[in-house]
Amino acid sequence: MQRKIITTADGSKTIQIEDWNEQYHSVHGAIQEANHVYIQHGLLFFISENQPALKEKISILEIGFGTGLNALLTILKAKELECQIDYVGVEAFPVASEEVSQLNYPSELKINEDIFKKLHDVSWEKKHQISKAFALTKQQKFFKDISEVNTFDIIYFDAFGARVQPELWTETIFKLMHRALKPKGVLTTYAAIGSVRRTLDSLGFDVEKLQGPPGKRHMIRAVKR
Repeated sequence: MQRKIITTADGSKTIQIEDWNEQYHSVHGAIQEANHVYIQHGLLFFISENQPALKEKISILEIGFGTGLNALLTILKAKELECQIDYVGVEAFPVASEEVSQLNYPSELKINEDIFKKLHDVSWEKKHQISKAFALTKQQKFFKDISEVNTFDIIYFDAFGARVQPELWTETIFKLMHRALKPKGVLTTYAAIGSVRRTLDSLGFDVEKLQGPPGKRHMIRAVKR
C-alpha cells in the first residue's frame, strides 16, 4: 500500500496510508492528539487515581507501537514526574527506518533526537532500559496473540480505526484487553463509537466518554471494574 509522510495541523508529522485514507495520528495534530488521549487521559489519570503508583513501576501496554510517538511522550512525562515505566509496545508491521528518519517529533518537542532513535533501533522481543525511568519491550505480533493476564496498569489502545480494520475493535480483542489489565487498570483510546462503549461495558469496564483531542468531539476512557 502507498504510504507517505504528511505534516499535521500542529506541525508534527505522521504517516498516511493513501489507499485507506488513514493516518497513524490525527491530521489535526499528531503530538496534540497523543498528549490528550494517552498522556493526559491515560497516564496522568492513572497516577491521579493511584498515587502510590509513583513509588512503583507503572506498566503500560501500547496497542499499535507505530511511530513510537506515544512511547516518546511517555518517556518525557516519566522523567518529569520521576516515576518508573515498564512499557510494552505491540506492533505486527513495524514502521520502516526510512519513515522514522522523516518524523520530526524530537525537533517539535525540542529534545535530543537520540532517545527517539533508540526507541526504534533497539531489538524486538527483549526488554531494553531506554532511560533511567523507562524500560521498553517491543513485541512483533498480532493483537489477537496477546496473552498476558492481570499484567498492565494502562493500555494505550491506538489501533487503526474501525472503518479500515473493524476486526481490531471487536469483543474478542477487548476481552484480551480486559484480561491483560490489572483490576482498576485504565484503557484509553481516541475512538468513541457506541459499539465499542457498549462492548467495554459488557466486559466489565466503567466507561467514560470524554472530550476528544482537536478535530474530534469525543474519546473513550475505560476502567476495569
